[in-house]
Amino acid sequence: MNLRVKKILLWAAAVVFAVYAVIVIIRIPHAIEQKKTAEVVAKIHASKLTLDDVVGKNFPPDPGADADKTIEGVDANNNGIRDDVELAIFKKYPNSAKTRAAYLQYAMALQIGLTQIFNSETLVAMAQERTRAGNCLYELGGGIRVAIEREDSFKKLILNTDARKNKLEEVYERYMVSHGDLKGKLDCDIDPATLPN
Repeated sequence: MNLRVKKILLWAAAVVFAVYAVIVIIRIPHAIEQKKTAEVVAKIHASKLTLDDVVGKNFPPDPGADADKTIEGVDANNNGIRDDVELAIFKKYPNSAKTRAAYLQYAMALQIGLTQIFNSETLVAMAQERTRAGNCLYELGGGIRVAIEREDSFKKLILNTDARKNKLEEVYERYMVSHGDLKGKLDCDIDPATLPN
């Protein structure tokens, strides 16, 4: 092989390597986002209400004026439910653990929508958990119409500021895609049959 052919082959190999390196570098942010997405989706689906939350063992302090300073609000007991919402549920349903469980689960799902959504995959995970929570509200009885009324009235408590309403609307407008419900997963995090009232 003459020197000119060797130079051409070396140059071609260098170009191929350079193109490959550029492609790898360009794909790094995508790979990082895919990893982050998988982690957040797993976290969303792993977020579960506990019996301690339902019976008030993890009862948070009143956040007072701090409750509405940010979209996220205050979650001092770190259970994924805004403290002012949690306190309002206990105040409204002091004698029904079943009702508290359903509303707390729904509150957790909507809070995810306000705090953890950054792409379509994370929105789908939240929407699936919200559907489960809505079905859990349905299991309280009264039929579908009553369940929808429960959801609608309860959303007002959770989306109690313009910033929160706008945030959830923005999340849905920006990332919504069609999706199915979760298969093989019970709707209620806490089986209502295991609760006394």
